[in-house]
Formats: sequence, structure tokens, C-alpha cells
Amino acid sequence: MTTQLFFAATQYAAATITAAIRAGQFGPRDGRRLLVVSNVAAVPEVSTPLNEMAGFEKISPEFDRVLSWNEFISPHHPVGWSPRAQDAPLWQASIRRAWDLGDGPVEIACESIQANPSRAVADIFADSPVHVYADGLMSYGPTRNKIPHGLSTRIKRVLHLDLVPGLRPMLLSEYGVPGEPIPNESIVKVLAEIGESGEALLAEKLAGVRPTAVLLGQYLSALGLITQDEEEALHVRMLRAAVRAGHRSVLFKAHPSAPALYSDALEAAARELGVEFMVLNEPVLAETLYAFARPKLVIGCFSTALMTASAFFGIPVARVGTELLLDRIAPYENSNRVPLTIIDAALPDAEQVADLGPLELASLAGELTPLVNAVGYCMQARRYPLLRDRTAAWLTTHLADNQRYFKRRRLTSLRLPGGSVVRAEALRRNPTVRRVVRKIRARQAS
Repeated sequence: MTTQLFFAATQYAAATITAAIRAGQFGPRDGRRLLVVSNVAAVPEVSTPLNEMAGFEKISPEFDRVLSWNEFISPHHPVGWSPRAQDAPLWQASIRRAWDLGDGPVEIACESIQANPSRAVADIFADSPVHVYADGLMSYGPTRNKIPHGLSTRIKRVLHLDLVPGLRPMLLSEYGVPGEPIPNESIVKVLAEIGESGEALLAEKLAGVRPTAVLLGQYLSALGLITQDEEEALHVRMLRAAVRAGHRSVLFKAHPSAPALYSDALEAAARELGVEFMVLNEPVLAETLYAFARPKLVIGCFSTALMTASAFFGIPVARVGTELLLDRIAPYENSNRVPLTIIDAALPDAEQVADLGPLELASLAGELTPLVNAVGYCMQARRYPLLRDRTAAWLTTHLADNQRYFKRRRLTSLRLPGGSVVRAEALRRNPTVRRVVRKIRARQAS
């Protein structure tokens, strides 16, 4: 019998893979199913692994055993460690012995295949089929790194949340890997079960108050996208937009990795505006908050939780600050670019639109598909050559209305519509061109 190994690093990832299992996307439970937990925090020793978080008991029955990848590879860190190629068979033998896998076939389900620990596991079980799953908007963007042929041929599919119905993920599509959406009803049910343990905490924290608007923090300055002061100002803009939309009770859902001082400017702005304001720092999923508080509006920058609010709960959503991020995000290949593009193109601007209603999700895919494909091609042109003609044709007619998603320098380097004309004088001044010309003239002279 085949042993299925499911690797997860976050509570949300574990919920996603559990939803896929319950939806029957991994077939009947004929063999063993093992959940392998990775704690990828910078200092794992002082953070809580997902199998010790509240609500884990709701999904653990889906697995025969729960194992720790950190413990197995200790003292190495999951993000920084991978086996040497010549040692991979030894590591596989060690895992089979330690986890009592025997000599039977093994099937792998993991996240980000480009990075560790997923890449390490795939290298160790070099003959096993691999299923990649993605729990956010990044699945709609291009593959970040090149995947070796021996690995790409083993990847069977990309399981992803159906946050934009009809929009197909670019992730791994250049290798012919098909995308397969996880049913929304399945993931919503799993999240609701996990969230039951957080409802008591929310009831105590909110003390009978029901905020009508929720603001989402993302710790963008920690990613180096904007400064800390700019991020605080961004949160204040979200608050003012919520108040302009008529909301007098607002909750800020802080990101678990964000420093506490982020709420200071918000609290001062709330006092100035005379609104009831709360900050939620506790490790509760945004979806648990949505189910419990049932807000009328969710505002954020480009968090995936904006789309889950709309797709899973039908809550109106709006964006703030995407124009700043589109200008700042670098390099162009940054994996956050496609999520940022989707949110900017699909959601209304909370500072410009007063009447904020539910999104018409069914109509979004037709508009977003050519835009996402064009941005994805510009991000990783060498991996998606078949998209070039389509991208050029789309840019010819649509670039004027979508200039913010493209950089002139990138369009120039790819010789696409909207790029600058490379003039002869500029070529003559180019150091590389001049060096090549000198070498050619030296050969001719000799």
C-alpha cells in the first residue's frame, strides 16, 4: 500500500491539505497518511508549531501519525537544509526506518516546490510522485525558480484554492502540470472547525462588540517593500476609508509577525475620528474572525485574506495602497507581484469608491486572465515563451489602461510594446557593446 506524506508549515496549509483530502482529491484511505509538520520560523524553538495550535485536534484524525521535520533533521533548520545529492538515498533509508515506512511506495504532497523543505523532501524521495498545493494568490503567478527535469516530470498537479473562479494558475504550467481547484465548501468547513477553538477567545476579546469593518495588516515593511512609517500611514488610510464608508466600529487584524507598535498610529487616528476601535493581535485566522464577527467590509492592501473574505463568505472587500506597492515592489520577478496585481485590478479602491458591495467573482476571470498572463510573462519570460505573442498583442491594445502593472525598462528589455526605442547612439555608449566591438576589431587587425 502507498504511504502518503503530507508536508505543512502553517495552520492554513494544514487546513488546505485537509480540505483536499476530505474532498476526495487524494482518493480513498487505503494506505497510511502521515502529516509532517515543519516549523520554518526564524527561531523555531520560541514559536508554536502548527500541531500545538488551538484547533489542530479538528484535523488530526485525517492522519495516522503527526511527525516533526524539525526534529528529524535537527540541528538543521528546515529552510536552510537540503541533502547532498549523493546522500539522498541514505536519508531516504533513514526516514523509512524512523517512520516505519517499509519498502512500499511513497506519495508526497507539499507546498512551494522551489524551496526547502519541500525541495529537500522531493530530492530524498527521488522516485515518488509529487502533488504541489498552494493556499494563496501566488499560485496564479509564474514559477519562481527553474525545476529540474527529473522533478518536474514527477509533479502531477497543483492543488489550489479557487479564489478567482475560472482563473488558472500559472505555477508550474510551463511543465504541463495541470491546476486543480479545491472545492470552496470543503475548505470553508475545515476552517470553521479549526475556528471553533478561537471563538471563545474572540468572544472574550470583543466582549459582545461586533466590528462592522475589519482592516488587515501584512507587515509589508518587514518584507522590505515599504518603510515602517509608510506602513503605519497605510493602516491609517484604511481606517479613514472605513469611516468614510460609514463604519463606526472597526477592528484591525494584525499580522502575527508585525510589531505591536503598528497599532499606535491607528489608535491615535481612531480617537481623532471618534470611532470604536480594537486591535486583534491573537493568533486567530482571519477566516475565523469573518465567521464569528460577520463584518460588513474588509479592507487591506493585497492580502490573500481579502479574497477569502469575498470567495468564502461573500463579504464586500476593498483595497488601499496598492498603487504605492506597484511602484515600489522589486525586483520585477518578486513573487508578490501577481497577488498585488490581482487585488489592484479586481477590488475597488476604498479611498475612491463609496458604495462597496460584494464582488462579482464570476466575471473576474475573463478580465484578469490576459493581465495576469502578461505580467507573468514579463516576470519570467524565458519560462513562458509561448505567451510572448499573446502578451505583445494584449499590450498593444490595453497598455494605456494598465501601465501601472508594467515597467518601461522591463518592456524595453523584452522588446515589447510600451518599451523605449533603443537608439544607435545609446548602443554605442553601452560598455558591453563597446567591449565586444573592440574584441572584434582586434581579431580583424590580427
